[in-house]
Amino acid sequence: MGDRKVALVVGGSRGIGRQIAIDLAKNQYAVVVAAKSTSDATTVNPFPPDPNSPESTISTVTREISEAGGHATAIAVDTRDYSSIKSLVAKTIDIYGQLDVLVYNSGAVWWASVEDTPMKRFQLMQRVNIEGLYGTVQAALPHLKRHRRGRIIVVSPPIYSRFFRGKTAYAMGKVGMSVLTKGLAMDFQRQGLTDMAITSIWPAAAIESGATRKMTEKNPEEARDLRKATIFSDAILAMLKAPAERVNGRLELDEDFLRTDAGVVDFAKYAVIPGATPRRIMPAKLPDLTVAEQDDEGKRMNSAKDKAKL
Repeated sequence: MGDRKVALVVGGSRGIGRQIAIDLAKNQYAVVVAAKSTSDATTVNPFPPDPNSPESTISTVTREISEAGGHATAIAVDTRDYSSIKSLVAKTIDIYGQLDVLVYNSGAVWWASVEDTPMKRFQLMQRVNIEGLYGTVQAALPHLKRHRRGRIIVVSPPIYSRFFRGKTAYAMGKVGMSVLTKGLAMDFQRQGLTDMAITSIWPAAAIESGATRKMTEKNPEEARDLRKATIFSDAILAMLKAPAERVNGRLELDEDFLRTDAGVVDFAKYAVIPGATPRRIMPAKLPDLTVAEQDDEGKRMNSAKDKAKL
């Protein structure tokens, strides 16, 4: 690919994922657009389809990128199936010969109390959210580490208590994804991989999507509290441009990162309704997860080495 970096966007068929894929391509990345949904993009009329509708698939997103002069490939994946994930990564390497950036945006959502969350729904969320992320990272890591400068972006939240309320089952997986971000970041540091980074990102205000589209169809005024998905992709692009050591292990909000690290002060252009000020849904100040004994691990166990000895 020469100087062109390769990005794999898992969960890139619509909404935020589609916007991330398109904006990465605009910034000279070759993009693998991955998700379950495929279609015959040549028959879609009018084109492009509503980006928040089921008509938007990895096939149409790839066509959008290609017609704009970018480089993209659509590869179907089921993130509940590790063999499908491994095949996705292998195909990416077969086509492009490298992998520089992984964005994990796949997600299953069910917001309800514990008693109102069926076991099958709970299992689906864990398989798509935390297990899917873990499997994708496992499969991608050898290729990301090849030149010791890979980047991983995870769509998961900062860790704070209010997030669990009313959606415990969902929060268990999403917070687990943020734990992976913190833990793998420490692995990179311990291994001396100073040009590698994993960063989590979450919206500070609600973003226009398939779910919010249904909400605004019932009550158009709800759109005043929505932002365009471009705020999320702009924040991710800023993270990828930042030095790895500055973003490794951070659990960030899109607006806050753009303000503190990219110098953005005016967010008006991101409002779905011009002139509106979308309500912030995340806390203004988040807890610091570090402890005074942060660097005192005591005697560290390594099950992988212990198993090898046995």
